[in-house]
Formats: sequence, structure tokens, C-alpha cells
Amino acid sequence: MNILDTRTGYLSGEISKPDFITTMYQLHHSKLFEYAEYIKQTNIASIEILDDKVIITSRDNGVKMICPKEEQRVAPIEALNFLDYEAIESAMIMRLVSPEDCVIDIGANMGWYSINIAKRFAKCKVYAFEPIPKTYSFLTQNIKLNNINNIEAFQFGLSNEKKDLVFYFYPEGGVNASLANLSEREDVELINCHVEKLDDFVIENELKVDFIKCDVEGAELFAFKGGLETIKRDKPIVFTEMLRKWSAKFNYHPNEIMSMFYKIGYQCFYCSRDRLVEIDTMTDDTIETNFFFLHAEKHFSQITNLKQ
Repeated sequence: MNILDTRTGYLSGEISKPDFITTMYQLHHSKLFEYAEYIKQTNIASIEILDDKVIITSRDNGVKMICPKEEQRVAPIEALNFLDYEAIESAMIMRLVSPEDCVIDIGANMGWYSINIAKRFAKCKVYAFEPIPKTYSFLTQNIKLNNINNIEAFQFGLSNEKKDLVFYFYPEGGVNASLANLSEREDVELINCHVEKLDDFVIENELKVDFIKCDVEGAELFAFKGGLETIKRDKPIVFTEMLRKWSAKFNYHPNEIMSMFYKIGYQCFYCSRDRLVEIDTMTDDTIETNFFFLHAEKHFSQITNLKQ
């Protein structure tokens, strides 16, 4: 019985006033105090309940995020479930980003990484790309909520060509929105979205790129192909998700991404606590899903200082 049903039962006379008071506390209001106790062990500092929305604030960086009602996997909910969200990778990003970097966030979702970077480094300029209209709306709301003025958000994705494509989306798993039906659900929603090439965007806006974060649910290879000339020229640090099961939906293996970066002078790493561990090839035994690419020459000092 949800809270509205309980109150309806009282108003209709089905539940007496004493039973209503007890039921409301035991079934509903007591959860507030459970959360107050629970969040002490997480990276969540507070949970605000407002009209028609819930706002969760992170403990470490004070980032506020509006949580969509249906979403089960957005970053603040993940932090509630698992005490934090990609904490090791996030800490490494903050060590690798410089205070005045130009940052590209490909697949920004609701803005967790963009906002954390922009808030920590006020002189950074972050360009955030999110093609799904509903998710983009939350991205812009979260940017405004955090009073961030060094993020520019764009409602299109980045790929290896400029065109309109069909994305697969379902409300409780918007973070898994993809150009492939990763969930294989029959009730998945099809959404027409626009994609462009990073190389074109960089030229049009006269940018020099220092850091790229890319998480596009299996289509990472195409995003990088569309930005390859930029990557060759600017040699940015790259943080990306690479999953074999997702890339298989697009008929390639993550090793193709690794090979592409190796050919232009990069090394690949994953995080182990506060160190970078080099990886040459992804195998069936590889359990890591998030990786950093650093250019062997340009980022020699970072590699030397951080490599395990």
C-alpha cells in the first residue's frame, strides 16, 4: 500500500484515525529516518523531497541531481545502492583534468561527470552531448540547479557521421539508451535523434580538446572515429567505457578501439585504487569496464606518476 492509498483509506473511513497514524508512520514516515541513518555510509549528503521531484546531493563535491521517477540506474541512485558512483574513476579524472581544460562529454546523460568536473574546475569549459530529449531536459535542469555557467549542453550525439538515427530507450533504464536494443525488450521506445561528428564540431567552434569522456553504450568506436582527427591533433586524455557485450551489438570488439589508439601513440589503462594499470588487450577474463587512454609522449609525466 502506497502513501496515497493509505490516506485514501483513512478519508473513506476504511482505516480509523489511530490505525491511520500508526500505519502512516510504520509503512511510510519511518523510511525517512531509515534513509537518514543509511546515507551516512554513502557519498550522498542529503535527499530533498520537493513538489513532484526528488533532489539528491553528493557528499564529496556538493553536486545536486534531480532524479527521474522511473530511473533505476542514474548516478545518485547508484550511489545510494553501492555507496558511491565510480568513485575510483572519478578520483582519477579529477587528478588528470587540469584547471583550464576543454572537456568533451560524449553521452553526458543527466550530467554527473560534466557537473562534477565543471564545479571542481571553474575555469574549465565543458561541452556536454546528450541526444535523448527527456534525458537532455534533466541535464539542463541539473546544470541550472548547480548554478554552473561553464557547461554548454547540446541535444545531439556524436558519432562517425552527421545524420538522424534511431535510439532505443526505456524509462527505468535511460542510462542504457543506445543505437542498439541492448535490453532486447519488446516494449523499448524508439526515438529519432541527431548525431554529428566531433571533428566537425571542434572545427566549427575552434576548440582545442584536452579531455574526452565517452559513454555511449556500445557505440564508442563510432564516436572516436568521428573525432579521430581531433584526437590525433590535440592528443586529449580519454576516459571511456568499453564493454564486450555492448560492442558485440555493433559487430566489433573493444580491442578495435584499443588498436586505433595504439596506432596514434596512446597507451590504455584501468584504475586500481589510485594507480593506473596498463592493459594491452581485452580478453574474456577482463573484468574492468572503464578505461583511460593517455598519449605516451604528451602525458609522459602523468603516466610516470600514476602508473602502477
